[in-house]
Amino acid sequence: MKLTHLISFVAGCLLTLGVFSVSQSQAQAPNHVYELRMYHTSPGRLDALQKRFREHTISIFNKHDMKSVGYWVPQDKPDSENLLIYVLEHPSRDAATKNWAAFNADPDWVKAKADSEKDGKIIDKVDSYFMNPTDYSKLK
Repeated sequence: MKLTHLISFVAGCLLTLGVFSVSQSQAQAPNHVYELRMYHTSPGRLDALQKRFREHTISIFNKHDMKSVGYWVPQDKPDSENLLIYVLEHPSRDAATKNWAAFNADPDWVKAKADSEKDGKIIDKVDSYFMNPTDYSKLK
């Protein structure tokens, strides 16, 4: 599956599901950004990654003002076996940098990561894209 297909899929899902309304988007700061992240897991480790997100990661994101927009797993193999896609919302690119630094230093995250990797490394590769909504998007 091509990267452009994945990005189009996620963007289409956000628009189709109406994740944001026009009134919400108008309340955002001018530098408001979305971050598309794609985690490619080691073979057989997608379930461990999803468990870590379900039980730890999202709550730690919330502690650090990192708003989860949505999480997806592709339907088709081989990506359905080793890829988690998600989108975060940040007030600005600077806020994202600060929040990621705080997240990575958080003792709860350090412990959750170490505990989840006792049986081996989970993530092989991370793709991250900061995105601005277009002027014709509901996500302004």
